[in-house]
Amino acid sequence: MSAGAARRRRRFAWAAFAASLVSGAARADEGMWPPDMVPRARIEQERHVALTDAWLDHVRLASVRFNVGGSGSFVSPRGLVLTNHHVAGDCVAKLASPGHDYLAAGYLAGRDGPEIACPDLELDQLLSIDDVTARVQAAGAPAGGPPLSDADANRATKAAMGQIEKECHDRTGLRCDVVTFYGGAMYRLYRYRRYTDVRLVFAPEADVAFFGGDPDNFTFPRYDLDLAIFRVYEAGRPLAPADWLRWDPRGPVEGEVVFTSGNPARTSRNATLSELEALRDVVYPGTLARLSAWREGLGRWASQGPEEKRQAREAIFGVDNSRKAVTGYERGLGDAALLRKKREREQQLRGAVDASPALKDRYGGVWDAVARAQAVYARMYPTYAALEAGLGGALLRDARALVRLPAERALPNEQRMPEYRETALDELSMHVLSPAPIYPGVEQAFVAQWLSALLAALGPQDPAVGQVLAGRPAERAAREIVATTRLYDVYARRALWDGGAAAVAASTDPLVAAMRAVDPTARAARKRYEDEVEAPMRSLGRRVAEATFAVEGTRLAPDATFTLRLSVGVVKGYVEQGRRIAFTTDFAGMYRHATGVEPLALPERWLAAKDRLSPDTALDFVSTNDIIGGNSGSPVVDASGALVGLVFDGNLASLPNRFIYDETTARAVSVATAAMTEALRVVYGADALVDELSPRSGPAGKANAP
Repeated sequence: MSAGAARRRRRFAWAAFAASLVSGAARADEGMWPPDMVPRARIEQERHVALTDAWLDHVRLASVRFNVGGSGSFVSPRGLVLTNHHVAGDCVAKLASPGHDYLAAGYLAGRDGPEIACPDLELDQLLSIDDVTARVQAAGAPAGGPPLSDADANRATKAAMGQIEKECHDRTGLRCDVVTFYGGAMYRLYRYRRYTDVRLVFAPEADVAFFGGDPDNFTFPRYDLDLAIFRVYEAGRPLAPADWLRWDPRGPVEGEVVFTSGNPARTSRNATLSELEALRDVVYPGTLARLSAWREGLGRWASQGPEEKRQAREAIFGVDNSRKAVTGYERGLGDAALLRKKREREQQLRGAVDASPALKDRYGGVWDAVARAQAVYARMYPTYAALEAGLGGALLRDARALVRLPAERALPNEQRMPEYRETALDELSMHVLSPAPIYPGVEQAFVAQWLSALLAALGPQDPAVGQVLAGRPAERAAREIVATTRLYDVYARRALWDGGAAAVAASTDPLVAAMRAVDPTARAARKRYEDEVEAPMRSLGRRVAEATFAVEGTRLAPDATFTLRLSVGVVKGYVEQGRRIAFTTDFAGMYRHATGVEPLALPERWLAAKDRLSPDTALDFVSTNDIIGGNSGSPVVDASGALVGLVFDGNLASLPNRFIYDETTARAVSVATAAMTEALRVVYGADALVDELSPRSGPAGKANAP
């Protein structure tokens, strides 16, 4: 055999092996698919469900994204939206007061007050998607001239994305986002209708929505009624959406094929091994240290009394939930078997590239270049996180926005930081100028951690650190800054927003002054990250994706980006450590699980209703649907498009799915419509609400029959 023939045979063998690897691993159930990339033929072949254009459009238009980091869906012809209690918790906490603790007591419109507007909640409905790959990529690699440096190409690419968004917004009035897929190998323009008049209709007590508390979080069996219901208004009237999900009160059936439609936040399945190692060794330990510091400060405040506990409850929930999730991610990357699979896949891909002279010439050195960029990122991460990426709480975020906004607005739109572009200002103003209460004891935990991180990253001799701390320990400086800032007052924030650069420069507010002092250093850290990490990774990520496409095709979904995705799965239990875990729980199991002691104490309303509830009603269930954080509140629909459940969690085994999908024991955890229907009628007496959710008849057409 000639050397050339041998090379061709090796090349063919590598390609065949890679193709068999992908065809075996990338089943229909694997993947969080953008609406325009759903692998319909594969789903039909493997799950025997034929998805039509009308079905996909209907489910997409019935789905919404919550700007607080979750998902939801329209579920009635009068604008009712279903999501999780823990997605709604931010609004519920902001509507509460010392005399009206709606997190603890729950809320039902009509019984407890009107349908009440959330102060700063936005829902986004995805209307359309356009491919803008050619235009964005051309900006970073202009024809007819010398190639741009990575940093210049990155700036040109982001400027093009900003220009496309502004043109779209100016033309349509919609929210327009350019979304990056496959590391920059694809770009899509997403157009959203924004809804900002969103009113709370129903939320159960937190003790039943998060029954079992942190010990049960990310586990199964679960017994949570983790739901909340809003209504969207437009021009002062309930919205009449053209698409809403028909409510099927039966709930799930074991073995049934089901779909989730939600907005998963972030996965790293297409990441290289060196990117995963940077997450494991640097990013996750730093994130957990920051979360632990927040939790310690919040816990101290909450321990001072019932009112302090009420003020801190939602923040503590968010921090605890994040800590458990990040711990699961970190453990996943510490799993030798998981890393071995990732390493073997990368070696196989690199081998296939090296076996092809054309591919090797174009992509051969890309993985080593990624490793070098990740080494730079690892070195800069502690400082970058302290200055730019790790702000917590409302006060710090508002102060940063108010300090940066005048300088950013003075720039051409395409040169601004993305969060200050014209298309982003409506959402930014909604948050900064929200009338929602801000609690000093809660904010002190975030400010103290920020000051401690600045001191550790920059050192006591740094001029900005010296100016902010003024010789004080970080904890004392935080206490004094939080005690004397006026940024709790929405009118004070409004004066700075409207007053622009002159007002910000003249402000003597201690938090504004602190952010002003740190901002030049923070901007420099951000620029260094963008030039030395983001810029090369934009180019390298695209090349890794192109190499993967060349060898494996596009059978793997793009990583999650907090944009709408569809996943397919099956309702089924699993075996864990030799123990069979049934696919569903019921109300009888919930009452057996209760001990009367937090976090296993049921609300009085539930204790009184025990004998009236049907004990074998399906409560929570598991399925193989591919989800991650951000999918909270995603509807679970059957093959007809009818709602049968509501995603609220994954089990612990699902957390490593952030890096590699495995359905052996990983499961999405959802509330069944059967339990929601029964609880609303029997426990809460919300018959009118159930009747609206489950109309005996409704308007003809796609709203009921996609």
